[in-house]
Amino acid sequence: MNVLIVDDEPQARERLSRMLGELEGYTVMEPSATNGEEALALIESLKPDVVLLDIGMPGLDGLQVAARLCEREAPPAVVFCTGDDEYGSQAFRDSTLSHVDKPIQPQALRDALRRAEKPSRTQLAALTRPAGDTGGGPRSHISARTRKGIELIPLPQVIYFIADHKYVTLRHEAGEVLLDEPLKALEDEFGERFVRIHRNALVARERIERLQRTPLGHFQLYLKGLDGDALTVSRRHVAGVRKMMQTL
Repeated sequence: MNVLIVDDEPQARERLSRMLGELEGYTVMEPSATNGEEALALIESLKPDVVLLDIGMPGLDGLQVAARLCEREAPPAVVFCTGDDEYGSQAFRDSTLSHVDKPIQPQALRDALRRAEKPSRTQLAALTRPAGDTGGGPRSHISARTRKGIELIPLPQVIYFIADHKYVTLRHEAGEVLLDEPLKALEDEFGERFVRIHRNALVARERIERLQRTPLGHFQLYLKGLDGDALTVSRRHVAGVRKMMQTL
């Protein structure tokens, strides 16, 4: 079995490579991947049988990479490597997906490789909710179908949601996607992280930079990550936004 290692930490890659070298029947493919984009490119070119996929990586994280793999005709099996993150080891224990907890032990790695399978969209969607949650808590990722296939956008990367007719535009650090979800449902689910500034807009509280009044008396909200662009705040929401900003 040819195994591709995907991890942004050099020491983790080296340790996994050593452990795999001691297991009969497994070959480490070179080079390893240091991030999600590299992983997708190497999986395409090397065609590994199994991918050891770190969950917590900058850029595309492990769940996002796995979601992209779901769109391929012949994806590799995956063993997720989990740590103490917001969608960590307990969520995987509650699922049927193969995983190992960091720091990874040789026997646990051997067992996980034997159980490795191709993850499904349903399994990945279940992982985006908090461990043990039955559907009432907020997701860790937002799922969207795009031309690239299924995309999972980590919640901390979301800048705002804007409703337009029956669709909602989600603006995130790397671009935009369309959601077929009502803005009110998103507000109910993510109200602790987002604030309504207009009847058609929710913005990430932690992204708020400043509130500014225009010469015509309108109010605009500047957000980190929008390169100087601003969103309009309706008059009925100005007081609430000001009050909320005092607590930031």
